[in-house]
Order: sequence, then C-alpha cells, then structure tokens
Amino acid sequence: MWIASEWKDYEVIDTSCGEKLERWGDYILIRPDPQVIWNTKKKAAGWKKHNGHYHRSSKGGGRWEVFNLPEIWQISYKNLKFNLQPFKFKHTGLFPEQAVNWEWAGDKIKNSGRKVNVLNLFAYTGGATLSAAAAGASVTHVDASKGMVTWAKENLEASGLSGVPVRWIVDDCVKFVEREIRRGKKYDAIIMDPPSYGRGPKGEIWKIEESIHHFLKICVNLLSDDPLFILINSYTTGLQPAVLSYMLNLEVAKKHGGKTEAQEIGLPVSSNGLVLPCGASGRWEI
Repeated sequence: MWIASEWKDYEVIDTSCGEKLERWGDYILIRPDPQVIWNTKKKAAGWKKHNGHYHRSSKGGGRWEVFNLPEIWQISYKNLKFNLQPFKFKHTGLFPEQAVNWEWAGDKIKNSGRKVNVLNLFAYTGGATLSAAAAGASVTHVDASKGMVTWAKENLEASGLSGVPVRWIVDDCVKFVEREIRRGKKYDAIIMDPPSYGRGPKGEIWKIEESIHHFLKICVNLLSDDPLFILINSYTTGLQPAVLSYMLNLEVAKKHGGKTEAQEIGLPVSSNGLVLPCGASGRWEI
C-alpha cells in the first residue's frame, strides 16, 4: 500500500462505527467512511468534542452539523496551502491520501532534468496541479466545474505559485481530450482522478466502469514522443489495483515500454497504527 505519511496539518485520529475522526489543522471533524466496518471503543476526546460532524441520511446524502467551525480555513502540506470548507457529500475540498501521489509525481518531474508538460484531468481543487507546478512543470488543469477550477486557482495563489505556468480549463474532460488530439497537442505526463459518476457542463454522463478504459486509450494519443508518466486514481470499489495495472499495461506499456505498478493508497491512523484504505492508484512510468 502507498501511504500518505508526511502530513503535519492533517491526521486520521481514530476510526469506528463507519466513521473517521480527523484533524484538519486546528479543527476536528467526524465524517462517514464505508471502509470502517469495525466497532471499537471511541477513546479519543474528539469523538465528543469536535467542530464538525457529517451525518449521513438513510434516504441518501446527508448534512453537516458544525460547532465553532469557520466557513473557510486553511491547511498546509509542506509548501502547499489549501483552502477548506464543509462541502456537500461530506467533502472538504481535499483528499489528503493523494499526497503520496503528489510526492511521486513531483519527484518524477524534478528528476527528469527537462521541461515537463502535465495534463491533469478531473483536477478538482488542484492538489496534483499545485504539486506538479511546484516541481517545475507546466500544467493544464481541466475540470467540468467552474467552481472547482476557481477553488484550485485560489489554492495556487495561497501557495505563492501565482507565477507558475498553469492553463485553467472548464470543460468536459472527454471532449477536451478529443479536441486536444485533433489539435495535435502533446503532453509528457497525464494525471486523471475520475469520479465514479458525474455529469459534464452540458449534461454529459460519465460512469467510470463503462468509460475509463476507452478514455485511457484515447488519452494515450496525447503522450509526447518522450513520455514520463501516467497516474490514474480510483475511488470505485470495482476498480481494484490489478484492474488499473492491466489497463495501463495494455494501453500504455505495450506501446511505450516502461513499467506499471498499482496499489491501494491509504492514511495512517494515529490512535492504533493501522492504515485506512482510501482507494487505489495505478502508475505507469518510463
């Protein structure tokens, strides 16, 4: 498992009864997590004294209950800064487990010894964009949500990276990739973090199990003659690491060589030393 273990401003304090107790900077949150199927004694003080609790509804969705929690606050990961807020569907605007991939991609870019053009698809609030840009890459950041792209820009500015080369695109990722192919555009690295289900700005439907293999196949057409890496993230239970590895071998390694690896990603739990699984990632690299 690849573990995001270098956080200072974030930690999973404890897990029990379908929930995780987390520290986000100065604030303690409780959020549901489907991986937490165990029922252990809740010893940590935060279970009783916290700043926010997302309650899932039996009818779907849920609601935030907050106590002395600001509308927006900020945490840091090394030199990167992220604005957070209680968001619909339990989210805060950041997936801390992805830090393990930010480190990997950043190291690949720094060690390449050349200019690297990165395409970040389904780029959300820009964690991978900030990390790649800070490592010296030129980044094209694509997301269908204008609000998410604005949020990513604000994170970039907060991190003191306003002058780095980032191209911001609000568009359906599939349609954008198809257009880039027609334009003859090329990228040295591609990062994608597709949702399990989503809609584009014009109602385009995305279902990851039905779409991801074809999408990866067309994305390969955007790779430069000297590609560096591809990173795919999945939070969908049916797409295990072996599936990601197989797709990357079939569509990328078969043509470009290199090596493929896929693992679960996770976060350490400070109260007991366990690691909480948080999805899977597949990496192809030269």
